[in-house]
Amino acid sequence: MWLMKIIRSNQTNGFSNGATCTGFEFPFQDKQINIAVVTVNGRYPEKGYVTNEVCREIAYVLSGTGAVAKRDGSEQPLAKGDAVLLEPGEVFYWQGDQLEMLMPCSPAFYPEQHKAIA
Repeated sequence: MWLMKIIRSNQTNGFSNGATCTGFEFPFQDKQINIAVVTVNGRYPEKGYVTNEVCREIAYVLSGTGAVAKRDGSEQPLAKGDAVLLEPGEVFYWQGDQLEMLMPCSPAFYPEQHKAIA
């Protein structure tokens, strides 16, 4: 029995979270985990912050440079090979110069749990 699932690059679903954040998701149809490749070019969100209310998210930097910033004003620079673990409810924004990240989420990311915060 074959349990492994394979999604080819031509089977991904492209998305845009505004002018500065685009990506593509691998549609595994699994509620426990999912994965996407996201590119940030500028500030995302453009104003305020975002949070993921449910999922834990890892961002592994594939290329480009940038930073992740928390609501308290602290900012951490990011470059190729760096990884960030975001816990549910953490408030942050991304700043990127063609910052491309591989982002698995558990449980699987879904748009309704991703919230903008002023």
